[in-house]
Amino acid sequence: MQDLMISQRGVLRWRFLWLSIFCLALLAGGGTWVKLRGGKDATAAQKPVITLEFSPSDIAIAQKRELQQVLPLTGNLQAFNQTLVRAKVAGEIKQTLVREGEAVRREQVLARFDTMDFQSRLNEKIANLEGARAQLSLAEKNLQNSQFLLQQKFISQNAYDSSQSNLLVGQANLKSCQAQVDLARNALNDAVVRAPMDGFVAKRHVQPGEKVSQDMPLFSIVDLSRMELQAPIPASEIGNVKLGQEATIRIEGNSGKAYSGRVERINPAAEAGSRSIMIYIAINNAERTLRGGMFATGLLNLSKTPPVLAIPVSALRSENGRNYVITLEAGKLAKHFVEIGQTAEQDGLVGISSGLAESAQVVTSRMDGLKPGSPAMIKSESGKPAGAETAKG
Repeated sequence: MQDLMISQRGVLRWRFLWLSIFCLALLAGGGTWVKLRGGKDATAAQKPVITLEFSPSDIAIAQKRELQQVLPLTGNLQAFNQTLVRAKVAGEIKQTLVREGEAVRREQVLARFDTMDFQSRLNEKIANLEGARAQLSLAEKNLQNSQFLLQQKFISQNAYDSSQSNLLVGQANLKSCQAQVDLARNALNDAVVRAPMDGFVAKRHVQPGEKVSQDMPLFSIVDLSRMELQAPIPASEIGNVKLGQEATIRIEGNSGKAYSGRVERINPAAEAGSRSIMIYIAINNAERTLRGGMFATGLLNLSKTPPVLAIPVSALRSENGRNYVITLEAGKLAKHFVEIGQTAEQDGLVGISSGLAESAQVVTSRMDGLKPGSPAMIKSESGKPAGAETAKG
């Protein structure tokens, strides 16, 4: 009996011990949970507000400006002065002295014909001329004798008139022979082909030994000092194009360099089929870097608009087909839907017809996730906040 009581007391002691340990564990876990919850609440309460920082180059001021109206251009370049040297005489080419790509000067010899036949013809005509002179001299003497004999009444008036007629025929024959000599001499001179202007040989059409006919092409020469862009313009826009308007031209494959041009001519007739009208823009090519046949694009400067509210094109954004801008107002971002007007492509500006106030600070940088109402500021290069006056992009 005594052993049974001792055993029950031991069991009670163990149960009390385990119950105490369980209570202590609950108290410790509850304290930890309260501490963690309290820490999370404190962290949430102390989370800082993030302020977006923009550099002055990311902000532009909406202000009124004159926008330059432009007209896009496309076309091919041609040398302003170019010529096709043709054969003035028929004969055999004995020598060619230039090849494609070579520079030539005015009156420089390009080729020579075989001159044997030309020289023979000239000698023949000179001989005929000398014979005509001799006949004229004889006719003059006969007329003098006839005049003396007529005065002495040894010959009739008809005989005298015949002598006078022979003199006139001799004079005409002399002039004819002189003209034939001049033609033969010119043909001999034309057997030497010379450049009619300064330039470059674009194409040589003949080779030594070839027989050519009169007026056959021999050489193509172009003057590269001045080029011309031939650009078609829609008939609806031709009324805005005027002589003297300036253009900026870029060459395909060399878009990094821009060339200045000026409208010099406007074709009076439309092109068949396209109904466009060709304009001709002169381009200075003193460096000889441009070549005929190059494809070019450009912008023709038309008239300027009256002052309109304008912002950089990079500030425009789109949402569901509507244009809007992000502005910085009172330290926060704001969103404004706008209606756009004309665009000045060469200046990178677009006109705003409604939806934006003058002097508004618009964000031009293409940053994602810009939400209206977010705190924002302009930060100067020194790292300090900058005033609105420093953000005139």
